[in-house]
Amino acid sequence: MSRWTAIGRSKANRRAQVKPQAKAIRYGTLLAAAVFAFLSVEVLADPPASTSSSDKESSTESPKATGKFEPFKSESKTSTGSVTVGGQTIAYQAVAGTLIVHPKGWDDVPHDPKADKEDTSPGSEGDGHNPTAEASMFYVAYFKNSGGTTRPVTFLYNGGPGSATVWLHMGAFGPRRIVTSTDSHTPAAPYSVVNNASSLLDVSDLVFIDAPGTGFSRIAGKDKEKAFFGIDQDAYAFAEFVSQFLTKYGRWNSPKYLFGESYGTPRSAVLINQLEADRSVDFNGVILLSQILSFDLSPDRPANNPGIDVPYETVLPTYAATAWYHHKLSGDHPDLPALLAEVEQFAMGDYARALAAGSDLPAAERTAIAQKLHDYTGLPVEYILKADLRIDGGEFRQTLQSTEEMTTGRLDTRFSGPDIDPLSQRANYDPQSSALSSAYVSAFNDYARKELHWTPDEAFKPSIGTFRTWNFSHAQPGQAPPIPSGMPANVLPDLANAMKINPTLKVQLNAGYFDLATPFYQGVYEMHHLPMPAKLQSNIEYKFYDSGHMVYAKDSSLRALHDNVAGFIRRTSTGKEAGAGT
Repeated sequence: MSRWTAIGRSKANRRAQVKPQAKAIRYGTLLAAAVFAFLSVEVLADPPASTSSSDKESSTESPKATGKFEPFKSESKTSTGSVTVGGQTIAYQAVAGTLIVHPKGWDDVPHDPKADKEDTSPGSEGDGHNPTAEASMFYVAYFKNSGGTTRPVTFLYNGGPGSATVWLHMGAFGPRRIVTSTDSHTPAAPYSVVNNASSLLDVSDLVFIDAPGTGFSRIAGKDKEKAFFGIDQDAYAFAEFVSQFLTKYGRWNSPKYLFGESYGTPRSAVLINQLEADRSVDFNGVILLSQILSFDLSPDRPANNPGIDVPYETVLPTYAATAWYHHKLSGDHPDLPALLAEVEQFAMGDYARALAAGSDLPAAERTAIAQKLHDYTGLPVEYILKADLRIDGGEFRQTLQSTEEMTTGRLDTRFSGPDIDPLSQRANYDPQSSALSSAYVSAFNDYARKELHWTPDEAFKPSIGTFRTWNFSHAQPGQAPPIPSGMPANVLPDLANAMKINPTLKVQLNAGYFDLATPFYQGVYEMHHLPMPAKLQSNIEYKFYDSGHMVYAKDSSLRALHDNVAGFIRRTSTGKEAGAGT
């Protein structure tokens, strides 16, 4: 659901040979999974700046007068509601609307098409300087009544790329929440939507954003996919949205936060650097959920990248947690965190040394390592040896419960479903995604149209297949030329650069033990390898949950997630935590 991130590709000689179709298959596995969000209502005693209960905001200039291509206009609908969090009833105003953003290079000064030279750059139509591609980005903003313009504001989004933000909205922090089963398929409609006692409205105003082309967001114009479907293009669109929102609602002096899930985490890394380095807009904090910043570390088909063994090492604790949950381990392990600490030490110690030895590893040691892997994963020793001690995520999910003809979940390995093809080498569907998607999509469609009053006849797109057109080429800070799209993306330098530019920036990493799309220990490994001064590491905090990719899919984990994020915002929004390590 909320997030299906992407996967790393080969290095050296393979990078030069990557073809678009093969690349799509590679990224498709992890990218094909990404969708999750929010939404709800009520009215402010003091409405936020520029908020109107009118249905549309009309443009004062016509396309003919300005020479602009304008397929969209900003719209907004307002409603009111209340939510009870921690015994406190919070009255709020909800604004569902769109903001129009343009790709990089667009000039907001009107031009006379006849006076300008013909522009033949991608996205232009030869009628002026500006490209014609536009995005109408949909959002739902919740403002606490009489909260004031210095109240914290948090921008939230899911990932994909190609996912709407329905998951974070309806599952985690919006004022209304869909009720789903904890680790099994949620029965079909009617679904139950209830007061969300874990909404973040108790500490922050909230802005849930659909990425261009997803949800109720739309794109149009020449080369529109090229203009918005890419690491840097996507982040630029979000930077434009954030800047416009701060102006429209008078929130420039508010404590500001980014909250990204799954692919939303690399988006956050690039976005926070663009905001701080290019626009001089410092944020108080970045909150990451189910992180993947270096796609080289993905557990999806790392065999395509021989010689790079770190993905097998960082995913091992998730294998152990999953085997523990499904009672596949021998021995007694009453304390899951203690077991995982033991596995982490083995993974980065004896296991890492064994994999690094490659063909030089003695047969006796190979067998000993295979036995230890069996103890931690529950997989047969013979299978592990045949796999050369290297099991990828799809193989693990297909094999762990094979004797029961069950496939283990990917986004949340607590979930299981009947095998589609028992003879397949790898799992070919995700039981968790199948178990929850209908509930979220149905609930949000009903909520958005009936309570938020958003365009009844407009289609809601929970996810779009952008992995076939997504541009993974990325210009790291200070780097030229950009890393080619065929190579695995790595945005660690972006987050590190933002933390160096703003040494008061705080970061919170949240991760579920049962997430096999973006393993929790992979996120820890990434954070420990940020290219920045060691003292800035104290600006990062870690929170773990006995849940999966969507940690909020489990009630107790949702409550813990709320408390951790709310505490983070309270601590960092007062200005008392200035300075690294304070």
